[in-house]
Amino acid sequence: MLSKYSEFPGISGPVVLIVMDGYGVSPIHAGNAIATANKPTLDHLFKTCPHTLLAAHGKAVGMPFDDDMGNSEVGHNAIGAGQIYAQGAALVAQAINSGTIWQGEGWREIIAQTNTHSATLHCIGLFSDGNVHSHIDHLKAILRQARLEGVTKARVHILLDGRDVPETSALDYLLPFEDFLTQLNCSGFDARIASGGGRQVITMDRYEADWSMVELGWRTHVLGEGEYFQNAAEAVQTLRDRHPGITDQNLPPFVIAERGEPLGRIQDGDAVVLFNFRGDRAIEISRALEGGDIPFCRLQMPAIAYAGMLQYDGDLFIPRRFLVPPPAIRNTLGEWLSRSGIRQFACSETQKFGHVTYFWNGNRSGKFAGETWQEIPSDSVPFEERPWMKAAEIADAMIAALHSGEYRFLRCNFANGDMVGHTGDFAAAQHAIEAVDLALSRLLPVVRQTGGISIITADHGNADEMYELDKKTGQPLLTLTGQPKGKTSHTLNPVPLILDFGAEYRHLGLKQMENAGLANLAATVANLLGLEKHPSWHESLLQT
Repeated sequence: MLSKYSEFPGISGPVVLIVMDGYGVSPIHAGNAIATANKPTLDHLFKTCPHTLLAAHGKAVGMPFDDDMGNSEVGHNAIGAGQIYAQGAALVAQAINSGTIWQGEGWREIIAQTNTHSATLHCIGLFSDGNVHSHIDHLKAILRQARLEGVTKARVHILLDGRDVPETSALDYLLPFEDFLTQLNCSGFDARIASGGGRQVITMDRYEADWSMVELGWRTHVLGEGEYFQNAAEAVQTLRDRHPGITDQNLPPFVIAERGEPLGRIQDGDAVVLFNFRGDRAIEISRALEGGDIPFCRLQMPAIAYAGMLQYDGDLFIPRRFLVPPPAIRNTLGEWLSRSGIRQFACSETQKFGHVTYFWNGNRSGKFAGETWQEIPSDSVPFEERPWMKAAEIADAMIAALHSGEYRFLRCNFANGDMVGHTGDFAAAQHAIEAVDLALSRLLPVVRQTGGISIITADHGNADEMYELDKKTGQPLLTLTGQPKGKTSHTLNPVPLILDFGAEYRHLGLKQMENAGLANLAATVANLLGLEKHPSWHESLLQT
Protein backbone atom coordinates (compact mmCIF):
# COMPACT_ATOMS: atom_id res chain seq x y z
CA MET A 1 0.00 0.00 0.00
CA LEU A 2 1.36 3.43 -0.92
CA SER A 3 1.62 6.20 1.66
CA LYS A 4 -1.51 8.13 2.54
CA TYR A 5 -1.88 11.77 1.63
CA SER A 6 -1.52 13.66 4.89
CA GLU A 7 -3.75 16.61 3.99
CA PHE A 8 -6.87 14.75 2.80
CA PRO A 9 -8.15 11.22 3.58
CA GLY A 10 -9.61 10.71 0.12
CA ILE A 11 -13.18 10.67 -1.11
CA SER A 12 -15.54 7.83 -0.35
CA GLY A 13 -16.52 7.18 -3.95
CA PRO A 14 -14.65 6.88 -7.25
CA VAL A 15 -12.56 9.47 -9.04
CA VAL A 16 -13.62 9.79 -12.68
CA LEU A 17 -11.35 11.59 -15.17
CA ILE A 18 -13.08 12.66 -18.39
CA VAL A 19 -11.03 13.84 -21.38
CA MET A 20 -12.97 15.94 -23.89
CA ASP A 21 -10.62 15.50 -26.83
CA GLY A 22 -10.02 18.67 -28.83
CA TYR A 23 -11.69 21.03 -26.32
CA GLY A 24 -9.63 24.20 -25.97
CA VAL A 25 -10.60 27.43 -24.24
CA SER A 26 -10.37 30.60 -26.34
CA PRO A 27 -11.72 34.12 -25.71
CA ILE A 28 -12.25 34.51 -29.47
CA HIS A 29 -15.71 33.51 -30.67
CA ALA A 30 -15.01 33.77 -34.41
CA GLY A 31 -14.68 30.23 -35.70
CA ASN A 32 -15.10 28.81 -32.18
CA ALA A 33 -17.46 25.82 -32.42
CA ILE A 34 -17.23 25.33 -28.66
CA ALA A 35 -18.24 28.85 -27.76
CA THR A 36 -21.18 28.80 -30.14
CA ALA A 37 -22.42 25.29 -29.30
CA ASN A 38 -25.48 24.71 -27.12
CA LYS A 39 -23.85 23.14 -24.06
CA PRO A 40 -25.92 23.77 -20.92
CA THR A 41 -24.08 21.18 -18.82
CA LEU A 42 -20.63 22.60 -19.47
CA ASP A 43 -21.85 26.18 -19.12
CA HIS A 44 -23.28 25.28 -15.71
CA LEU A 45 -20.03 23.59 -14.65
CA PHE A 46 -17.97 26.66 -15.50
CA LYS A 47 -20.37 28.86 -13.51
CA THR A 48 -20.67 26.71 -10.39
CA CYS A 49 -17.64 24.41 -10.05
CA PRO A 50 -13.97 24.95 -9.19
CA HIS A 51 -12.06 25.26 -12.44
CA THR A 52 -8.79 26.43 -13.92
CA LEU A 53 -6.85 26.25 -17.18
CA LEU A 54 -4.02 23.90 -18.12
CA ALA A 55 -1.30 24.20 -20.74
CA ALA A 56 -1.55 21.37 -23.27
CA HIS A 57 1.03 22.28 -25.89
CA GLY A 58 4.69 23.07 -26.34
CA LYS A 59 7.13 22.40 -23.54
CA ALA A 60 4.25 21.65 -21.15
CA VAL A 61 3.83 18.30 -22.95
CA GLY A 62 7.44 17.64 -23.93
CA MET A 63 7.49 19.31 -27.35
CA PRO A 64 10.59 21.29 -28.37
CA PHE A 65 9.06 24.76 -28.58
CA ASP A 66 6.10 26.55 -27.04
CA ASP A 67 4.63 27.26 -30.46
CA ASP A 68 4.38 23.49 -31.11
CA MET A 69 0.83 22.18 -30.96
CA GLY A 70 0.01 19.46 -28.51
CA ASN A 71 -1.67 16.27 -29.64
CA SER A 72 -3.57 13.39 -28.16
CA GLU A 73 -0.51 11.16 -27.78
CA VAL A 74 1.73 13.55 -25.87
CA GLY A 75 -1.31 14.87 -23.99
CA HIS A 76 -2.30 11.47 -22.68
CA ASN A 77 1.35 10.63 -21.96
CA ALA A 78 1.57 13.73 -19.78
CA ILE A 79 -1.76 13.11 -18.03
CA GLY A 80 -1.02 9.46 -17.37
CA ALA A 81 2.65 9.92 -16.44
CA GLY A 82 2.40 13.02 -14.25
CA GLN A 83 5.75 14.01 -15.72
CA ILE A 84 7.15 15.65 -18.84
CA TYR A 85 9.25 13.53 -21.17
CA ALA A 86 10.96 14.70 -24.33
CA GLN A 87 8.50 13.53 -26.97
CA GLY A 88 8.63 12.40 -30.59
CA ALA A 89 9.55 15.67 -32.23
CA ALA A 90 11.97 16.65 -29.48
CA LEU A 91 13.55 13.20 -29.35
CA VAL A 92 14.18 13.16 -33.08
CA ALA A 93 15.44 16.74 -33.16
CA GLN A 94 17.86 15.99 -30.32
CA ALA A 95 19.11 12.83 -32.03
CA ILE A 96 19.65 14.65 -35.34
CA ASN A 97 21.33 17.68 -33.75
CA SER A 98 23.67 15.50 -31.72
CA GLY A 99 24.29 13.07 -34.57
CA THR A 100 23.43 10.07 -32.38
CA ILE A 101 20.73 8.99 -34.83
CA TRP A 102 23.41 8.22 -37.45
CA GLN A 103 25.44 6.09 -35.03
CA GLY A 104 22.43 4.01 -33.99
CA GLU A 105 22.02 0.40 -35.02
CA GLY A 106 18.87 1.14 -37.01
CA TRP A 107 20.48 3.70 -39.30
CA ARG A 108 23.66 1.66 -39.70
CA GLU A 109 21.57 -1.30 -40.93
CA ILE A 110 19.65 0.90 -43.37
CA ILE A 111 22.90 2.25 -44.83
CA ALA A 112 24.43 -1.23 -45.00
CA GLN A 113 21.38 -2.47 -46.90
CA THR A 114 21.47 0.26 -49.53
CA ASN A 115 25.23 0.31 -50.02
CA THR A 116 25.72 -3.46 -50.03
CA HIS A 117 22.99 -4.01 -52.60
CA SER A 118 23.44 -0.72 -54.54
CA ALA A 119 19.77 -0.28 -53.71
CA THR A 120 17.29 2.55 -53.30
CA LEU A 121 16.50 4.29 -50.03
CA HIS A 122 12.77 5.02 -49.77
CA CYS A 123 11.40 7.58 -47.33
CA ILE A 124 7.67 7.55 -46.53
CA GLY A 125 5.90 10.02 -44.26
CA LEU A 126 3.69 12.99 -43.61
CA PHE A 127 4.99 15.85 -45.74
CA SER A 128 4.75 19.03 -43.66
CA ASP A 129 6.25 20.89 -40.73
CA GLY A 130 3.18 20.31 -38.53
CA ASN A 131 5.45 18.58 -35.99
CA VAL A 132 2.61 16.32 -34.84
CA HIS A 133 3.39 13.19 -36.86
CA SER A 134 6.55 14.33 -38.63
CA HIS A 135 8.65 17.27 -39.70
CA ILE A 136 9.94 17.88 -43.20
CA ASP A 137 13.31 18.94 -41.76
CA HIS A 138 13.80 15.40 -40.45
CA LEU A 139 13.27 14.07 -43.98
CA LYS A 140 15.81 16.54 -45.34
CA ALA A 141 18.33 15.47 -42.70
CA ILE A 142 17.90 11.81 -43.68
CA LEU A 143 18.49 12.59 -47.35
CA ARG A 144 21.55 14.73 -46.64
CA GLN A 145 23.08 12.03 -44.45
CA ALA A 146 22.28 9.31 -46.97
CA ARG A 147 24.18 11.18 -49.67
CA LEU A 148 27.13 11.71 -47.32
CA GLU A 149 27.25 7.97 -46.61
CA GLY A 150 27.34 6.90 -50.21
CA VAL A 151 23.68 6.21 -51.03
CA THR A 152 23.16 6.97 -54.71
CA LYS A 153 19.40 6.73 -55.15
CA ALA A 154 16.54 7.87 -52.91
CA ARG A 155 12.80 8.04 -53.49
CA VAL A 156 10.32 9.98 -51.34
CA HIS A 157 6.69 8.95 -50.90
CA ILE A 158 4.77 11.91 -49.57
CA LEU A 159 1.56 11.92 -47.53
CA LEU A 160 -0.07 15.30 -47.90
CA ASP A 161 -1.20 16.94 -44.68
CA GLY A 162 -3.79 19.74 -44.66
CA ARG A 163 -4.73 18.75 -41.11
CA ASP A 164 -1.89 19.77 -38.81
CA VAL A 165 -1.09 22.63 -41.19
CA PRO A 166 -3.33 24.82 -43.39
CA GLU A 167 -5.70 22.64 -45.36
CA THR A 168 -4.47 23.54 -48.86
CA SER A 169 -0.78 24.21 -48.20
CA ALA A 170 0.75 21.25 -50.06
CA LEU A 171 2.44 23.34 -52.74
CA ASP A 172 4.00 25.55 -50.06
CA TYR A 173 6.01 22.50 -49.06
CA LEU A 174 6.36 20.81 -52.44
CA LEU A 175 7.91 23.61 -54.46
CA PRO A 176 10.71 24.49 -51.99
CA PHE A 177 11.37 20.78 -51.47
CA GLU A 178 11.83 20.25 -55.18
CA ASP A 179 14.41 23.07 -55.10
CA PHE A 180 16.08 21.34 -52.16
CA LEU A 181 16.31 18.08 -54.14
CA THR A 182 17.73 19.91 -57.16
CA GLN A 183 20.55 21.29 -55.01
CA LEU A 184 21.09 17.91 -53.31
CA ASN A 185 21.24 15.94 -56.55
CA CYS A 186 24.90 16.16 -57.40
CA SER A 187 27.95 13.91 -57.27
CA GLY A 188 25.94 10.95 -58.49
CA PHE A 189 23.08 11.30 -55.97
CA ASP A 190 19.53 10.98 -57.36
CA ALA A 191 16.64 11.79 -55.00
CA ARG A 192 13.10 12.36 -56.28
CA ILE A 193 9.48 12.24 -55.16
CA ALA A 194 7.95 8.95 -56.30
CA SER A 195 4.36 8.84 -55.06
CA GLY A 196 1.88 10.51 -52.77
CA GLY A 197 -1.67 11.12 -51.67
CA GLY A 198 -3.78 12.57 -48.88
CA ARG A 199 -3.15 11.31 -45.35
CA GLN A 200 -6.82 10.50 -44.84
CA VAL A 201 -6.94 8.46 -48.06
CA ILE A 202 -3.81 6.32 -48.02
CA THR A 203 -1.33 4.73 -45.63
CA MET A 204 -2.03 6.53 -42.35
CA ASP A 205 -4.95 4.61 -40.84
CA ARG A 206 -4.89 4.01 -37.09
CA TYR A 207 -6.31 1.53 -34.61
CA GLU A 208 -7.24 -0.76 -37.51
CA ALA A 209 -10.25 1.41 -38.32
CA ASP A 210 -9.80 1.16 -42.12
CA TRP A 211 -7.16 -1.21 -43.46
CA SER A 212 -8.22 -0.33 -47.02
CA MET A 213 -6.32 2.95 -46.57
CA VAL A 214 -3.16 1.00 -45.82
CA GLU A 215 -3.73 -1.33 -48.76
CA LEU A 216 -4.15 1.63 -51.10
CA GLY A 217 -0.94 3.14 -49.71
CA TRP A 218 0.86 -0.17 -50.19
CA ARG A 219 -0.22 -0.38 -53.80
CA THR A 220 0.79 3.25 -54.39
CA HIS A 221 4.21 3.24 -52.72
CA VAL A 222 5.34 -0.35 -53.19
CA LEU A 223 3.79 -1.38 -56.50
CA GLY A 224 3.59 2.02 -58.16
CA GLU A 225 -0.09 1.57 -58.94
CA GLY A 226 -2.15 4.70 -59.55
CA GLU A 227 -2.59 7.62 -61.87
CA TYR A 228 0.70 8.74 -63.42
CA PHE A 229 2.00 12.32 -63.35
CA GLN A 230 5.26 13.96 -64.38
CA ASN A 231 5.84 15.48 -60.96
CA ALA A 232 4.11 15.95 -57.61
CA ALA A 233 3.17 19.60 -58.12
CA GLU A 234 1.39 18.68 -61.34
CA ALA A 235 -0.42 15.88 -59.51
CA VAL A 236 -1.64 18.15 -56.72
CA GLN A 237 -2.83 20.89 -59.05
CA THR A 238 -4.54 18.47 -61.44
CA LEU A 239 -6.35 16.66 -58.64
CA ARG A 240 -7.45 19.95 -57.08
CA ASP A 241 -8.86 21.11 -60.41
CA ARG A 242 -10.65 17.80 -60.79
CA HIS A 243 -12.13 17.92 -57.25
CA PRO A 244 -13.00 21.56 -56.48
CA GLY A 245 -12.85 22.38 -52.77
CA ILE A 246 -10.88 19.27 -51.83
CA THR A 247 -8.38 19.64 -49.00
CA ASP A 248 -4.88 18.18 -49.03
CA GLN A 249 -5.63 15.39 -46.56
CA ASN A 250 -8.30 14.02 -48.93
CA LEU A 251 -6.39 14.13 -52.24
CA PRO A 252 -6.39 10.83 -54.16
CA PRO A 253 -3.15 8.87 -54.53
CA PHE A 254 -0.76 9.55 -57.40
CA VAL A 255 2.40 8.05 -58.86
CA ILE A 256 5.29 9.87 -60.52
CA ALA A 257 6.33 8.15 -63.73
CA GLU A 258 9.06 8.53 -66.31
CA ARG A 259 8.84 7.06 -69.80
CA GLY A 260 5.63 5.32 -68.79
CA GLU A 261 7.08 3.57 -65.73
CA PRO A 262 6.85 4.45 -62.01
CA LEU A 263 10.20 5.86 -60.93
CA GLY A 264 9.97 4.66 -57.33
CA ARG A 265 8.64 1.13 -56.87
CA ILE A 266 9.91 -0.55 -53.69
CA GLN A 267 11.84 -3.63 -54.78
CA ASP A 268 13.94 -6.48 -53.38
CA GLY A 269 17.07 -5.21 -51.65
CA ASP A 270 15.77 -1.69 -51.04
CA ALA A 271 15.65 0.06 -47.67
CA VAL A 272 12.60 1.94 -46.39
CA VAL A 273 12.39 4.54 -43.61
CA LEU A 274 9.06 5.77 -42.27
CA PHE A 275 10.02 9.23 -41.04
CA ASN A 276 6.88 9.78 -38.97
CA PHE A 277 7.68 9.86 -35.26
CA ARG A 278 4.13 9.57 -33.90
CA GLY A 279 2.99 6.01 -33.40
CA ASP A 280 -0.75 5.68 -33.89
CA ARG A 281 -0.83 6.16 -37.67
CA ALA A 282 2.50 4.41 -38.23
CA ILE A 283 1.81 0.97 -36.79
CA GLU A 284 -0.33 -0.52 -39.57
CA ILE A 285 1.91 0.47 -42.47
CA SER A 286 4.89 -0.73 -40.40
CA ARG A 287 3.25 -4.14 -40.02
CA ALA A 288 2.62 -4.24 -43.76
CA LEU A 289 6.18 -3.29 -44.69
CA GLU A 290 7.77 -5.65 -42.17
CA GLY A 291 5.85 -8.62 -43.57
CA GLY A 292 3.62 -9.12 -40.55
CA ASP A 293 0.14 -10.64 -40.51
CA ILE A 294 -2.31 -8.12 -41.97
CA PRO A 295 -5.86 -8.33 -43.38
CA PHE A 296 -5.05 -7.69 -47.04
CA CYS A 297 -3.07 -9.52 -49.68
CA ARG A 298 0.21 -7.80 -50.52
CA LEU A 299 0.48 -9.64 -53.88
CA GLN A 300 4.23 -9.51 -53.49
CA MET A 301 6.42 -8.83 -50.48
CA PRO A 302 9.77 -7.35 -51.45
CA ALA A 303 12.73 -8.31 -49.28
CA ILE A 304 13.61 -4.94 -47.74
CA ALA A 305 15.23 -3.42 -44.68
CA TYR A 306 12.55 -1.36 -42.93
CA ALA A 307 12.93 1.14 -40.09
CA GLY A 308 10.59 3.52 -38.33
CA MET A 309 11.76 6.85 -37.02
CA LEU A 310 10.79 5.54 -33.56
CA GLN A 311 9.57 2.22 -32.24
CA TYR A 312 5.85 2.88 -32.31
CA ASP A 313 4.83 0.08 -29.94
CA GLY A 314 7.46 -1.04 -27.45
CA ASP A 315 5.46 -4.00 -26.16
CA LEU A 316 4.70 -5.45 -29.58
CA PHE A 317 8.12 -4.41 -30.98
CA ILE A 318 6.66 -2.50 -33.94
CA PRO A 319 8.80 -1.93 -35.85
CA ARG A 320 11.72 -4.18 -34.98
CA ARG A 321 14.19 -1.67 -36.43
CA PHE A 322 14.00 2.04 -35.56
CA LEU A 323 16.25 5.09 -35.72
CA VAL A 324 15.59 6.84 -32.39
CA PRO A 325 14.86 5.04 -29.11
CA PRO A 326 11.57 6.11 -27.45
CA PRO A 327 11.42 7.77 -24.03
CA ALA A 328 11.34 5.29 -21.17
CA ILE A 329 8.23 6.42 -19.30
CA ARG A 330 8.11 4.97 -15.82
CA ASN A 331 6.07 5.40 -12.64
CA THR A 332 2.82 6.30 -14.39
CA LEU A 333 -0.43 6.97 -12.58
CA GLY A 334 -1.82 3.62 -13.65
CA GLU A 335 1.21 1.79 -12.27
CA TRP A 336 1.15 3.84 -9.03
CA LEU A 337 -2.52 3.08 -8.38
CA SER A 338 -2.08 -0.57 -9.30
CA ARG A 339 0.61 -0.92 -6.65
CA SER A 340 -1.91 0.36 -4.12
CA GLY A 341 -4.52 -2.19 -5.16
CA ILE A 342 -6.84 0.37 -6.72
CA ARG A 343 -8.94 -1.10 -9.52
CA GLN A 344 -9.15 1.04 -12.67
CA PHE A 345 -11.49 1.25 -15.66
CA ALA A 346 -10.62 2.84 -19.03
CA CYS A 347 -13.02 3.40 -21.90
CA SER A 348 -13.21 5.13 -25.26
CA GLU A 349 -14.22 4.41 -28.81
CA THR A 350 -11.74 2.97 -31.27
CA GLN A 351 -10.47 6.34 -32.49
CA LYS A 352 -9.07 7.22 -29.05
CA PHE A 353 -8.95 3.86 -27.30
CA GLY A 354 -5.16 3.71 -27.52
CA HIS A 355 -4.94 7.06 -25.83
CA VAL A 356 -6.66 6.01 -22.59
CA THR A 357 -4.71 2.72 -22.57
CA TYR A 358 -1.40 2.55 -24.46
CA PHE A 359 -0.39 6.23 -24.31
CA TRP A 360 -1.88 6.69 -20.84
CA ASN A 361 0.27 3.86 -19.48
CA GLY A 362 3.52 5.25 -20.83
CA ASN A 363 3.49 3.67 -24.31
CA ARG A 364 2.75 0.19 -23.01
CA SER A 365 0.27 -2.18 -24.63
CA GLY A 366 -0.27 -4.35 -21.55
CA LYS A 367 -2.55 -3.68 -18.61
CA PHE A 368 -1.40 -3.14 -15.05
CA ALA A 369 -2.89 -5.41 -12.40
CA GLY A 370 -6.43 -4.31 -11.59
CA GLU A 371 -7.08 -2.55 -14.90
CA THR A 372 -10.14 -3.16 -17.11
CA TRP A 373 -10.34 -1.70 -20.61
CA GLN A 374 -13.45 -1.37 -22.76
CA GLU A 375 -13.32 -0.34 -26.42
CA ILE A 376 -16.45 0.97 -28.17
CA PRO A 377 -16.06 0.29 -31.93
CA SER A 378 -16.09 3.54 -33.92
CA ASP A 379 -18.35 4.05 -36.94
CA SER A 380 -16.70 3.68 -40.34
CA VAL A 381 -18.24 6.84 -41.77
CA PRO A 382 -16.92 10.39 -42.18
CA PHE A 383 -16.97 12.07 -38.79
CA GLU A 384 -18.90 15.09 -40.03
CA GLU A 385 -21.78 12.81 -41.01
CA ARG A 386 -22.17 11.46 -37.47
CA PRO A 387 -20.58 14.07 -35.20
CA TRP A 388 -22.12 12.48 -32.12
CA MET A 389 -19.82 9.51 -32.76
CA LYS A 390 -19.96 7.12 -29.77
CA ALA A 391 -20.44 9.61 -26.95
CA ALA A 392 -23.67 7.97 -25.80
CA GLU A 393 -22.16 4.48 -25.80
CA ILE A 394 -19.11 5.65 -23.85
CA ALA A 395 -21.41 7.24 -21.27
CA ASP A 396 -23.36 3.96 -21.09
CA ALA A 397 -20.18 1.99 -20.44
CA MET A 398 -18.94 4.42 -17.80
CA ILE A 399 -22.30 4.43 -16.01
CA ALA A 400 -22.38 0.63 -15.98
CA ALA A 401 -18.84 0.52 -14.58
CA LEU A 402 -19.80 3.01 -11.87
CA HIS A 403 -22.87 1.01 -10.90
CA SER A 404 -20.75 -2.14 -10.64
CA GLY A 405 -18.93 -0.62 -7.68
CA GLU A 406 -15.71 -2.37 -8.75
CA TYR A 407 -13.56 0.64 -9.59
CA ARG A 408 -12.06 3.50 -7.58
CA PHE A 409 -10.59 5.26 -10.61
CA LEU A 410 -12.24 5.48 -14.02
CA ARG A 411 -11.18 7.36 -17.12
CA CYS A 412 -12.66 7.94 -20.56
CA ASN A 413 -12.12 9.97 -23.70
CA PHE A 414 -14.83 11.61 -25.80
CA ALA A 415 -13.17 11.96 -29.22
CA ASN A 416 -15.78 14.20 -30.83
CA GLY A 417 -14.20 17.65 -30.55
CA ASP A 418 -10.95 16.44 -32.08
CA MET A 419 -12.06 14.03 -34.79
CA VAL A 420 -14.89 16.21 -36.04
CA GLY A 421 -12.76 19.33 -35.59
CA HIS A 422 -10.23 17.83 -38.01
CA THR A 423 -12.85 17.74 -40.75
CA GLY A 424 -13.09 21.56 -40.86
CA ASP A 425 -16.90 21.35 -40.80
CA PHE A 426 -17.97 24.10 -38.39
CA ALA A 427 -21.60 23.03 -37.96
CA ALA A 428 -20.59 19.40 -37.42
CA ALA A 429 -18.06 20.47 -34.78
CA GLN A 430 -20.82 22.33 -32.93
CA HIS A 431 -22.93 19.17 -32.94
CA ALA A 432 -19.91 17.20 -31.72
CA ILE A 433 -19.54 19.42 -28.66
CA GLU A 434 -23.27 19.23 -28.01
CA ALA A 435 -23.12 15.43 -28.09
CA VAL A 436 -20.36 15.44 -25.47
CA ASP A 437 -22.35 17.89 -23.35
CA LEU A 438 -25.35 15.57 -23.47
CA ALA A 439 -23.18 12.61 -22.46
CA LEU A 440 -21.84 14.60 -19.50
CA SER A 441 -25.40 15.44 -18.42
CA ARG A 442 -25.99 11.70 -18.04
CA LEU A 443 -22.64 10.68 -16.60
CA LEU A 444 -21.87 13.35 -14.00
CA PRO A 445 -25.01 12.81 -11.84
CA VAL A 446 -24.17 9.11 -11.54
CA VAL A 447 -20.65 9.97 -10.34
CA ARG A 448 -22.13 12.26 -7.68
CA GLN A 449 -24.70 9.62 -6.65
CA THR A 450 -21.89 7.13 -6.01
CA GLY A 451 -20.06 9.61 -3.76
CA GLY A 452 -17.49 10.33 -6.44
CA ILE A 453 -15.80 13.32 -8.01
CA SER A 454 -15.46 14.03 -11.74
CA ILE A 455 -12.41 15.71 -13.22
CA ILE A 456 -13.34 17.17 -16.60
CA THR A 457 -10.44 18.19 -18.82
CA ALA A 458 -9.02 17.91 -22.36
CA ASP A 459 -5.78 16.84 -24.01
CA HIS A 460 -5.47 19.76 -26.47
CA GLY A 461 -7.61 22.22 -28.41
CA ASN A 462 -9.18 21.82 -31.85
CA ALA A 463 -12.88 22.67 -32.12
CA ASP A 464 -12.17 26.00 -30.42
CA GLU A 465 -10.54 27.30 -33.63
CA MET A 466 -12.23 26.06 -36.79
CA TYR A 467 -11.03 29.00 -38.89
CA GLU A 468 -7.54 30.29 -39.57
CA LEU A 469 -7.29 33.56 -37.66
CA ASP A 470 -5.37 36.75 -38.33
CA LYS A 471 -2.86 36.91 -35.48
CA LYS A 472 -3.22 40.69 -35.19
CA THR A 473 -6.98 41.14 -35.42
CA GLY A 474 -8.26 37.76 -34.26
CA GLN A 475 -10.63 37.71 -37.21
CA PRO A 476 -10.94 34.82 -39.68
CA LEU A 477 -8.70 34.81 -42.73
CA LEU A 478 -10.72 34.64 -45.94
CA THR A 479 -10.40 32.54 -49.07
CA LEU A 480 -10.43 34.07 -52.55
CA THR A 481 -14.22 33.61 -52.59
CA GLY A 482 -14.62 35.54 -49.33
CA GLN A 483 -15.36 32.54 -47.14
CA PRO A 484 -13.58 31.93 -43.81
CA LYS A 485 -10.51 29.80 -44.34
CA GLY A 486 -11.03 26.50 -42.55
CA LYS A 487 -8.62 25.22 -39.93
CA THR A 488 -8.32 21.51 -39.28
CA SER A 489 -5.32 21.38 -36.95
CA HIS A 490 -4.97 21.46 -33.19
CA THR A 491 -4.68 24.79 -31.37
CA LEU A 492 -2.34 26.40 -28.87
CA ASN A 493 -5.14 27.30 -26.49
CA PRO A 494 -5.23 26.03 -22.91
CA VAL A 495 -7.71 23.36 -21.86
CA PRO A 496 -10.14 23.34 -18.94
CA LEU A 497 -9.86 21.54 -15.64
CA ILE A 498 -13.14 21.33 -13.75
CA LEU A 499 -14.03 19.52 -10.52
CA ASP A 500 -17.64 18.36 -10.22
CA PHE A 501 -18.85 16.88 -6.91
CA GLY A 502 -21.69 16.69 -4.43
CA ALA A 503 -22.27 18.85 -1.38
CA GLU A 504 -20.13 16.64 0.87
CA TYR A 505 -16.99 17.87 -0.90
CA ARG A 506 -17.80 21.56 -1.21
CA HIS A 507 -14.68 22.42 0.84
CA LEU A 508 -12.46 21.21 -2.02
CA GLY A 509 -11.07 23.47 -4.71
CA LEU A 510 -8.31 23.87 -7.28
CA LYS A 511 -5.07 25.80 -6.92
CA GLN A 512 -4.59 28.52 -9.51
CA MET A 513 -1.00 27.85 -10.59
CA GLU A 514 0.54 29.99 -13.32
CA ASN A 515 2.36 27.12 -15.02
CA ALA A 516 -0.20 24.37 -14.48
CA GLY A 517 -0.34 21.77 -17.22
CA LEU A 518 -1.59 18.31 -18.02
CA ALA A 519 1.17 16.69 -15.98
CA ASN A 520 -0.39 18.11 -12.80
CA LEU A 521 -3.40 15.84 -13.15
CA ALA A 522 -1.82 12.57 -11.96
CA ALA A 523 -0.97 13.98 -8.54
CA THR A 524 -4.42 15.57 -8.33
CA VAL A 525 -6.07 12.20 -8.95
CA ALA A 526 -3.83 10.46 -6.40
CA ASN A 527 -4.59 13.07 -3.73
CA LEU A 528 -8.34 12.79 -4.32
CA LEU A 529 -7.96 9.06 -3.68
CA GLY A 530 -6.12 9.82 -0.46
CA LEU A 531 -2.66 8.88 -1.74
CA GLU A 532 0.62 10.77 -1.91
CA LYS A 533 1.90 11.47 -5.39
CA HIS A 534 4.98 9.81 -6.82
CA PRO A 535 8.07 11.95 -6.08
CA SER A 536 8.78 12.48 -9.79
CA TRP A 537 5.34 13.88 -10.60
CA HIS A 538 4.33 17.50 -10.97
CA GLU A 539 2.44 19.04 -8.07
CA SER A 540 -1.21 18.36 -7.31
CA LEU A 541 -3.73 21.10 -8.01
CA LEU A 542 -6.09 19.91 -5.26
CA GLN A 543 -6.87 22.53 -2.65
CA THR A 544 -8.28 21.04 0.55
